[in-house]
Amino acid sequence: MTTASTRVLRLQVITDEQIQDRYSHLEIAELALRGGADAVQFREKRARTTRELIEVAASMLPLTRRHEATLIVDDRPDVALSVGASAVHLGRHDLDVATARRILGPDAIIGGTANSFEEAARVWQTDIDYLGVGPIYGTSTKANPAPDMGLETLARICAACPVPVIAIGSITAERISEVIEAGAHGVAVVSAVVAAPDVEAAARGCRAALDAALASRAAR
Repeated sequence: MTTASTRVLRLQVITDEQIQDRYSHLEIAELALRGGADAVQFREKRARTTRELIEVAASMLPLTRRHEATLIVDDRPDVALSVGASAVHLGRHDLDVATARRILGPDAIIGGTANSFEEAARVWQTDIDYLGVGPIYGTSTKANPAPDMGLETLARICAACPVPVIAIGSITAERISEVIEAGAHGVAVVSAVVAAPDVEAAARGCRAALDAALASRAAR
């Protein structure tokens, strides 16, 4: 594991243009960062050329830097490298972690993905800096989602995983306290923020709920 693990961020908002038709990736990122997101994850699952992906990621990077936040590029270490982004998130069927590490270098933040305890135990043995775990409560943003994981399995993973765990999957501001209580380091949100009537306000609500949950856990 790299020292980058200490920089893993707690509130990740995943940009998604498909679940709403008002905002671009860049506009979602701007609103989420105003609302207190630590990081925005640029996720584009539609067919796009590498040049198009690089153009969007390049437009998002200065924005995240102005907010002292992190741009995480989903799936594509090559795109992250091309624009100078310091983080990438790898799904179950993406490039292997070792190759991504060779591409991005020792200081990059690399996130892995797990949909079960058994998968988590395999992935955390690779050179990742954080582990994205879910879907905790299900998901409406993927065509063929994995089964709901639930809080019990999340807690089991958090207790055993040597790197920070980021919970994902239909997490709302109201549910954040539950996943933090289960041991998660932070959360990644999509619909609860991106599809909200007021994206900035929704991100701010998640930030407040997360900070309150973390403070409560630290006080015990």
